[in-house]
Amino acid sequence: MEGLTSAAGFSPLRSAAEGFRTLDLPNHLSLDGLISIVEMVRQKRIEIDVSESLTGATVCGLWLSTDSREIILHAPTPSALHRQQFILHELGHMVLRHDETVVSANYAESLFPNLSGEHVSRILGRSDFLDHIEAAAETLADLFAAAIRDSSTEPRSFERIFG
Repeated sequence: MEGLTSAAGFSPLRSAAEGFRTLDLPNHLSLDGLISIVEMVRQKRIEIDVSESLTGATVCGLWLSTDSREIILHAPTPSALHRQQFILHELGHMVLRHDETVVSANYAESLFPNLSGEHVSRILGRSDFLDHIEAAAETLADLFAAAIRDSSTEPRSFERIFG
């Protein structure tokens, strides 16, 4: 991923690090706390729900941005860790403002004539996991996960057993 660059010349790692830095996150961070911070940045409520139509085989999560709210849909999973990573990835897209870098509304309307082109363009920012946008969102999700893990007040399994 480090070798990939965007049209602006930024690597996914640099984009993710900059997005992380701009949030000025607190020392103790939880998923709910991060969601609240992103809601303030985006100035919209974030709703999160499971979507049975997402199988997790190709798409694990989907972010829909509307004028009044942000919606994250994710594949069903019994793992709280996987669920968190799906959500963190979509939050990464929001923080990096990837809704502003996707297809034009006119092009989106030509693909989906039954839907508003503006709404469709906000959900089409996905093509290949290795493209810059996906790599940057996943890298930022990893930074978020590390911040949450490192600020946990719960001892890890190793620490519980060995002190």
